[in-house]
Amino acid sequence: MTCSSILITGASSGIGAALARRYAGPGVRLTLWGRDAVRLAAVADACRAKGATIDVACFDLADLDRLTAELTAADQASPLDLAILSAGLGGSLPARPAGQDAAAVRAMAAVNFTAPVVMANLLADRMAARSAGRLVFIGSLAAAFPLPMAPLYAGTKAGLTVFAEALAIRLRPFGVGVTLVSPGFVDTPMSQSLSEPRPFLISADAAAAAIAAAVARGTGHLVLPWPFALLRALSGLLPRRLLLAILSGINRRFSR
Repeated sequence: MTCSSILITGASSGIGAALARRYAGPGVRLTLWGRDAVRLAAVADACRAKGATIDVACFDLADLDRLTAELTAADQASPLDLAILSAGLGGSLPARPAGQDAAAVRAMAAVNFTAPVVMANLLADRMAARSAGRLVFIGSLAAAFPLPMAPLYAGTKAGLTVFAEALAIRLRPFGVGVTLVSPGFVDTPMSQSLSEPRPFLISADAAAAAIAAAVARGTGHLVLPWPFALLRALSGLLPRRLLLAILSGINRRFSR
């Protein structure tokens, strides 16, 4: 897939920033969104140095009015071939309190689920009218597991996974592709905040390379790194009661 106009959310750090640097080059127009103005500017400068044309916007995706206005303007200025919805909030919870702060709940639900769903629906119509384009959702391996140390994060990613899979079926007749990415542990600021072990950790650049290759192939679902693809498949063979018992044991261990 040849992409000349690309939107990347969450482009100020982590996987989003690594993808921006990977796609940057002559003839490519990158629209980069992020919340950290200083880091976003640094990523934009690095991409310009590689010959790309750069548009940036620094705002909170939870502001849905601005989100829709910015997205409409970006697609009108340069019809998007590829939209990578990488922005996300995460992190595991401490043992106490049992619940999560209401403001944090609203923010995570908005950024992890509501914003990408709003963006995808707006772009679905526009891309379908052009009979071309691809939407990429950065989900999480957590979507496959009811993680007691991160119930909201797992829930938002599970919702995003089902949405992406359903949207892929809906858009196929219109010539629009969907790629869902389910990463395990990637060395990003989000994962660096975790207190739990991070097995099979890969760099953001390695993740970006795998994602770009999957997009080029037209892959529908990418689980990375590969050991987690195997783990996800094997966990699906376990009786649900056994899986929940295992997760309960993990929760007791990290709640001490």
